[in-house]
Order: sequence, then C-alpha cells, then structure tokens
Amino acid sequence: MNPIIVTDSTSDIPEELVERLGIRVVPLKVVFGSEALLDGVDIKAQEFYRRLSGAAKLPTTSQPSPADFTAEYQRIQDEHPGAPIVSIHISTGMSGTFQSATLGKSMLEKEAADITLIDSLSASYGFGFMVVRAAEMAQAGASTAEIEAEVDRLKSVRKLYFLVDTLEYLQKGGRIGRAAALLGTLLNIKPILSIDKEGVIYAVEKARGRKKALARVVELFKQELGDTRRVDVAIGHTVQPESADEILALLRQHFEVVDVVYSHIGSVVGTHVGLGCNAIYIWPSVK
Repeated sequence: MNPIIVTDSTSDIPEELVERLGIRVVPLKVVFGSEALLDGVDIKAQEFYRRLSGAAKLPTTSQPSPADFTAEYQRIQDEHPGAPIVSIHISTGMSGTFQSATLGKSMLEKEAADITLIDSLSASYGFGFMVVRAAEMAQAGASTAEIEAEVDRLKSVRKLYFLVDTLEYLQKGGRIGRAAALLGTLLNIKPILSIDKEGVIYAVEKARGRKKALARVVELFKQELGDTRRVDVAIGHTVQPESADEILALLRQHFEVVDVVYSHIGSVVGTHVGLGCNAIYIWPSVK
C-alpha cells in the first residue's frame, strides 16, 4: 500500500499540488490579538498580508498540539487501513511542530500504522519541495525507505536564501534593535539570510539595495553548485508574483532552469519575515 504523506502548513505548498498529490496538511495557528486563525484554512496569504500591513502589533504563531497530529494520523488510519505514513515537518531549530508530531504519534494505540517522522531541517518551500517529491514517489509506489532516502538526498543538495525587504518585522519580533532597524532602512540595507545544515536561520551577509542583494545570491548559488547548471527552482513570495518573475529571469541568465514552482510565503513564516520577502530555493535537476 502506498505511503500517505503528511506535513504542516509552514511547508507553503501551493494548493493545487496539495490536492493533486493527496498531501495531508496539519495547520499551525497565527494569532491577531485574541483571534486564533488556522494557517491556510481560516486565513490565506493574501488576507494575512493585508492585515499584517495595518497591524499595530505583530501577530504571534503557535504550533499544532500533539492531539492535532493524533487526530490526523487516526483519520488516515481509518481511511486507509494499514497504509504507512511519512510525516515531514519544519525544522526543530525553528518550531516545536516536530515534537508535537512525535508526541501525537505516541498517543496512538500500539497497533497504529507505521509512522515515519522526518525533521526537514528547513522551512517554507525549502522543505515543501521535499514533501512534494515524497508525495510524487508515494503515488508512484515507492516504499517508505525509498522516500526517506530521497528526502535525505534533497536535504544535502538544496541551496536557499531569503531576502528580507524590510528590517521592521525582525525588529518587531525582537531579532534586532530599533536603532539597527532604523539605520538599516535609511541605508537601504538588505540582509541575505539562509538556513544552516542544523536547520537554524543565520545571516549570510548584507547588501546595499535589492539589485545588489539578488546579484550576490546568484553568485553564491554559482559557487555552491560548481559545474551544475541544470537546476530546479522554487521562488517564495509574499503575494507579489512580479518579484518572483524578476528573480526567475535573473536565474535563467546563469542556469538552465528545468522545473519552476512559485510559492506563497504563508502567514506563519510571514509573521517573522514580513512583507516583501523573497525566498529562493535551488537544487540540481534529475530530469
């Protein structure tokens, strides 16, 4: 029986892919004041950024409870008796979601279906593309072991960078001081961020202006990929597809881009990076 693929809403997988591939998504919550909303269910990306732009106070986020995972795993068992489950989640270095999934699995009856949990060591479509690949393999009849091996391979070859348009949200979230945020804005400083092999966000370097930041990201990709020029690409954006078009055009000047996915950066990730963020994910194509 084909494995069933589970993830959480921070994977930011386009809805069309979720539906076509039968991916089960457990939502996190975003909280505006006393209003708790399920990411991607009660609030979509466009509405989230509209509210965020006018919010006096930054919203907060919360992970699913272990009971949320237990309920989802139980539903899968009831609908697909005996089917193995592969559950892939945001890095433990950024969220307690994986721990909730682990506890949720432990709360099932002992005769529960086989459930394999994977810490993606990434965020947003930086692991969403792994979930999509896992679901494609599951539909094609791959085993859990084969899916695990492919996800491990993708972890080792994926390259990614985030460009933050404004330091305002990093400041609001307590990541940097107000003075640093103000100075960065005045000087048009664009931080280049990434996620290390331990699944933790870190600052790579800074550039003066978006154009220079994008050019530097391309150079970093070229250095990291060496002679590899045939690549698959995903570009995350905060409901500003024109920014993704610009990035794709730039990448095509330097790489042979085989597959492309545009991904909305959802409300949970968007709470921390704010409006105008772009995320660029690239990995060697096998097609």
